[in-house]
Amino acid sequence: MRIRPQLADALIALALTSVSAVLGQESGAQGWDPLDAQGYVLVVLAGLPLAMRVRAPLTVLLCSQLAFVAYVASGYWPVVTTFGPMLALYTVASLRPARTAVVCGVLMSGEWVYAGAVSPRSSMASVVSQAAVFTLVLIRFGALARRSNELTRQLRGEQARRARREVAAERGRIARELHDVVAHHMSVISVQAGLAGFVFASDPPTARAALATISGTSAEALEELRRMLQVLREAEDATPGAPMPGLDRMGELVERIRAGGVPVTLRTVGAPRPLAPGVELCAYRVVQEALTNVLKHAGGARAEVQLSYASHALTVSVVNAGPDPGREAVIQDRVRSAGGHGLIGMRERAKLYGGSISIGPRSDGGFAVTLTLPTSAGAVQGEEDASG
Repeated sequence: MRIRPQLADALIALALTSVSAVLGQESGAQGWDPLDAQGYVLVVLAGLPLAMRVRAPLTVLLCSQLAFVAYVASGYWPVVTTFGPMLALYTVASLRPARTAVVCGVLMSGEWVYAGAVSPRSSMASVVSQAAVFTLVLIRFGALARRSNELTRQLRGEQARRARREVAAERGRIARELHDVVAHHMSVISVQAGLAGFVFASDPPTARAALATISGTSAEALEELRRMLQVLREAEDATPGAPMPGLDRMGELVERIRAGGVPVTLRTVGAPRPLAPGVELCAYRVVQEALTNVLKHAGGARAEVQLSYASHALTVSVVNAGPDPGREAVIQDRVRSAGGHGLIGMRERAKLYGGSISIGPRSDGGFAVTLTLPTSAGAVQGEEDASG
């Protein structure tokens, strides 16, 4: 059970006041005037204000020191009321600037010397040395506590900023995934819905084929969204979700784009091999976004997807040839303006997995997206660490 700071200060003040009152009963044995009602009142005034030492450290220090001076001036044993001013000085040093703490320390040392001066049994050399040493120790420990508190606040602030950055990065990742899933499938559905409406009466078989494509595409979109939600709930769900799409599903992606009216060819260069899941997902999403842009902005253009497996890298290229030179500039402008989030997402994915990407028009017409991802053991290990 954690005690609240204000309650802890109140308990400390009560304990110090009780100790001072008990110690005051030994005043007579030490050759000082025994405590009477006035003495006990001054003991209480020197100790109980410490309950507010954090909220008003300077005020508490002044009250405690004034009670100490009045106590000493009344002829009582000075040791009884030293605890309150000492703790108050430590509190000021831990909460206020060093200059303020030094001024308060000089004030307390002067009062300590005054107590030695009015006491016939005190050695001034001993009193002065005690006043200097105790004051310096209290100020030093208070400064260390202040520095520790400042470092703690800085650490908490940095942790909060880091948490906000991580949340923002995670939101960005989720937004890219949602964009890739929703934008692609909705583009296919939109094209097929338009085709079905156009040929509904004149060509029923084509309309039925378009509706079938819409049904399959929407089902796949829902399935990918379910996978994404399972990944987001991974920490809470003991059952792992289905894997995200990879290169083994590239054929299905190409078929959907073909069904949307874009002639697409898929070529593989080199021997296909399993890659890290993150690398395959990155390549799949880049191809998906590139083909979606072709479907949305370059209808009728031919497209070619090529997967090139090298010993330490995977190169993925999506190239489309514009339907005619006159429309090429318009198509490029559309891709840059309407596909802003998609292009940013492709670059961020490539950067995340240590790859490079080139996006832009071709010298002989058309548009090209070329992604190169490292697949070496070190790169894959780094990707797995980032994914975990």
